[in-house]
Amino acid sequence: MAKVNYQYEKRQKELQKKRKKEQKDRLKQIKKNTQSPEPQGTQEPKETTPPPPLAPPAPPAPPEK
Repeated sequence: MAKVNYQYEKRQKELQKKRKKEQKDRLKQIKKNTQSPEPQGTQEPKETTPPPPLAPPAPPAPPEK
């Protein structure tokens, strides 16, 4: 009778798990990259634009006599 190679079977299971995990990670990455630009619920945008610079103050008016 042939001897069962348990190490081979174990390695095949590990490789299958690894492929499945990589596929899930790729799907998560794709989903993350294709999210709508509008924030949903409690999600906040990661990048915010700075406010426009303020205009310099007007020169003081000449004193009235």
